[in-house]
Amino acid sequence: MLKKFKLLAKSVREYKRSSILSPLFVSFEVIMECLIPFIASDLILIIQKDYENIKLKFLLLEDPTASAAVFGGILVVMAMLSLSFGALAGRFCAVASCGFAKNLRADLYKRSQEFSFENIDKFSSSSMITRMTTDVTHVQQAFMMIIRTAIRSPLMFTFSIIMAFTLGGQMALIFVFVIPVLFIGLFSIIRIAMPIFRKVFKKYDKLNNSVQENVKGMRVVKSFVREDYEKDKFRSASENVKNDFVRADKILAFNSPIMQLCMYSVMLFVCFFGSRLIISSGGQSFDIGKFSALLTYGMQILSSLMMLSMIFVMITMAGESANRISEVLEEESTIVNPETPIGVVKNGDIEFDGVYFKYAKRAENFALSNINIKIKSGQTVGIIGGTGSSKSSLIQLIPRLYDVTEGSVKVGGVDVREYDIETLRNEVSVVLQKNVLFSGTIKENLRWGNENASDEELIRVCKLAQAHEFVSSFPDGYDTFIEQGGTNVSGGQKQRLCIARALLKKPKILILDDSTSAVDTRTDAFIRKAMREEIPDTTKIIIAQRISSVEDADMIIVIDNGVINGVGTHEELIRNNAIYNEVYTSQTKGAKME
Repeated sequence: MLKKFKLLAKSVREYKRSSILSPLFVSFEVIMECLIPFIASDLILIIQKDYENIKLKFLLLEDPTASAAVFGGILVVMAMLSLSFGALAGRFCAVASCGFAKNLRADLYKRSQEFSFENIDKFSSSSMITRMTTDVTHVQQAFMMIIRTAIRSPLMFTFSIIMAFTLGGQMALIFVFVIPVLFIGLFSIIRIAMPIFRKVFKKYDKLNNSVQENVKGMRVVKSFVREDYEKDKFRSASENVKNDFVRADKILAFNSPIMQLCMYSVMLFVCFFGSRLIISSGGQSFDIGKFSALLTYGMQILSSLMMLSMIFVMITMAGESANRISEVLEEESTIVNPETPIGVVKNGDIEFDGVYFKYAKRAENFALSNINIKIKSGQTVGIIGGTGSSKSSLIQLIPRLYDVTEGSVKVGGVDVREYDIETLRNEVSVVLQKNVLFSGTIKENLRWGNENASDEELIRVCKLAQAHEFVSSFPDGYDTFIEQGGTNVSGGQKQRLCIARALLKKPKILILDDSTSAVDTRTDAFIRKAMREEIPDTTKIIIAQRISSVEDADMIIVIDNGVINGVGTHEELIRNNAIYNEVYTSQTKGAKME
């Protein structure tokens, strides 16, 4: 727990000053609040003209009215100071807690950006969203209570106990009996409620996942008329979260009755025995001023305990959130730079040497086994294989999106694990199977490939990717705004823009992972022709389902269940590879039937 506290505390950073000033002003506020009843008791005695029992005799004047004015003035000043200290504490607390939450979210986001694909696979996107929103909010609230309320309550409790015994003597012994009762009652309630709070966080993930899936797949939901099903699924997840919170809140609701019972018990005790003691002693051993102060201190003591119980509830809730946040912050990327990374990729040569790969160390089966391939710089290589044959897994090893389990992958004659990661990935452009465009203009999306690219360069790569024609047809051309996820362009248009973005990097290796599946065969042929003529020195790897997309490649690799089944040209594989021949035959027959 201490380790997690230190980890999260690093996010305070520039808000350390506010985090220190808040508890400091809280301390001053508590001192003022605890002294006010002490002074007020003397004021009551002045009003009663009981000068013998007044504690601050040096403040008395000859005129009783003037003495009352002095004590009254002191109370007003102390009240104003208490108010000022409280306001300052609240201000610094707000600055510190909000700043801490901002930094914590930034640290979580930054850490997630450093993750390898293997790390990303461990955390679902809905879970990451919950951690960056709900969990950070819980930790923020706990931090706010720690630097303010968690300082105020113990100080108030301690000072009030001291003052109660100083003024009330044996009368203050009532707290010795009441405090354990209140403590045991509140602790029992919290102990029952906490497991419910811990369980609810996983249900938050399911709730966010339901929303995310529904929004992302809205077109599918509507096309299959599944709106009612999705509504019921969300309602069920929301109902589960609500039910858990209702159960926990019902248990926590007993806090108030227990608090009220203890509070009124103290008041009855002090009123009954205090009044009897005042009457029997004639106000000598116990006076009305002490009586009033003891009641006030009793309220402060019990209120402090009540606040401590709520702090414990919040910190316990935040503890579960802190665990979830720490999981992300403590997660180390499985892919890191070597101590002395190589900063230059000589060429686009690629070599797979005895490569075995599986997605997780604990996985029983390898996704890729005994892969041995040599690709020369500038070659065009096609990869064919059935769904789930690990074609994408193969190409993701080249830019180190994953690392091999056994063997090595070399680019430019050097093991990819010896390169600076940024250098390697700048020389390997990958258009992944799931094309992603971000909200912004077409220009802004294209410049992900090269942020300094000129408009002429943008047009050039769009012409290569056969995207210039449809972009020019838009009223705003290259300034056309792309909605989040590229929902206002077609699948084929999205693929061509992603290819253009990759070409803008001027890479030594270009990988197209089934990236022309949504374009027609004519456009696909134009794209391949443009790449062959315009970037002859770039190594081009094309993963495709259509034979026509790879038949003119210098080399075609057939993969079946993570193993290379055949390597050769189109003509060689037609003659010698059963899988390739079967795919080719089925596609050409289908084309003839059409």
